[in-house]
Amino acid sequence: MFFEAERQNFFRPLSGKRREFVAACLRSLYERLHGPGADYSQNLHRDNLRDVLMPIIQEYSSDMVGEIGAEDDELGGIDSSDAQQLAGALIRALLKDGWLETFGDRVGLVTAYRFTRPGKLFAEALWSLSRLRTRSRQRNVRGCRNALEAARKNVDAYDLVDAYDYAEKVISDLSEGVDYFQELVRRLMSEASRTPWDEFMEFLDRFEKDFKKQMTADNVERHRQSIRETIHKLRCIEQGQFGMLEQQLQDIATWANPERQANSTLDWMLDRIEEMVEAACTTKHPELLKAMNIYVRRATSIVQQAMLLHSGKAKYNYSRAIAMVADLKEEQQTRLLSRIGEVLASAEVRVLDPASFKLRSASQRRKALAITVQPRVSRDSRLAAAMHRAEAGAFALSNDDIADSLRRELRLRNRPVRLSTLPIKTAADVLQAMQAVEAIRSSMAGDIKATKLSTKLTNDFYSADDYQIEFKNEPDNRRA
Repeated sequence: MFFEAERQNFFRPLSGKRREFVAACLRSLYERLHGPGADYSQNLHRDNLRDVLMPIIQEYSSDMVGEIGAEDDELGGIDSSDAQQLAGALIRALLKDGWLETFGDRVGLVTAYRFTRPGKLFAEALWSLSRLRTRSRQRNVRGCRNALEAARKNVDAYDLVDAYDYAEKVISDLSEGVDYFQELVRRLMSEASRTPWDEFMEFLDRFEKDFKKQMTADNVERHRQSIRETIHKLRCIEQGQFGMLEQQLQDIATWANPERQANSTLDWMLDRIEEMVEAACTTKHPELLKAMNIYVRRATSIVQQAMLLHSGKAKYNYSRAIAMVADLKEEQQTRLLSRIGEVLASAEVRVLDPASFKLRSASQRRKALAITVQPRVSRDSRLAAAMHRAEAGAFALSNDDIADSLRRELRLRNRPVRLSTLPIKTAADVLQAMQAVEAIRSSMAGDIKATKLSTKLTNDFYSADDYQIEFKNEPDNRRA
């Protein structure tokens, strides 16, 4: 029907080089004539039509510069810099190919414009594709249930037809969700080298707005039994009400029961509603959950890999440094190694005690492998582990804290300090004195130095070499 009479070239405006521009104009026209903000108090005259098209022409004018259209493309051969001429050509093309039609405006006694019926249907499709979804998904399940209840109470065939339409949309909503997750998985696989942060955040936002309700309040499984019971009650209504519904359905739903498979149109429609709801519960809803699960698992694995790679970069710094040194010349190698040495000078290197490594005997290994039941942790073992952690933490002091304490001591005395003169009153003081030289050498600030003296440090706890501790830039620090 779209290729006969006035619709013989219906899709021609959308097949030229400027089809994107034409689609944008159709969306804008539909928004003006039938969108949420449409003004129904006045018809669309030619001047108003040009005003609607002008912003779209100005937006796409830069993209259309330099385009050379085909001879049979009316819009392609027009200079995009002439907005008025392009708007007139577009209006003529839409009128000629059956998208728009004119009618007489009796109020203003002028010619007005509107969409033809097929033009409105296709423009609505283009407008819907570019418009953000605003309604809650899967609300059709409740719509089907409520329409069936209304049909039973009011004995109205129009409510029954509404329930049939809602049941069809239940399937389409679930299928749309499955396609959405399958598309996300395809994009994940094609762009696996790039962490899908944007897509994943978009999914989380959409889940909160749409899919969360679909899994809870609008869950098809939740309303399944209620729909079954209402359909059963409709099948058991009185004979007079049954005949009234049947007669109404034959008048308003001539498309129903096309092959007369059922004895009555009412029975056929109730069977079809029940079949669609059952199919949504047994087939489409599990498919949606499976598709969502596949996407979440794959997206989570990619995100975890990206986080592991990001956190593990520091482990490969030595390999990268070696590769950088190998690519440089001698002078550049020396400078790079000097910089690396300055950074590594404050690093602490601690070697594990070889006595802590003990090989298990063959019998111990076999016994460990044979254990299948996880042992229960007793109260005594937990207490022993807690005591061990407390003992280990009691003798662990931070080098940074020790260095800060030495700085305070030097500023207080305002002169160099010998290690043997530091106060030793508590166990923490003893550990601090024993670890002071190590803390000074590992300090990143590098503002303190420790000079070894010829004398010895001897007290009741330990004996070692004595050191003189002072600021490297002593005059500046004294003034500070």
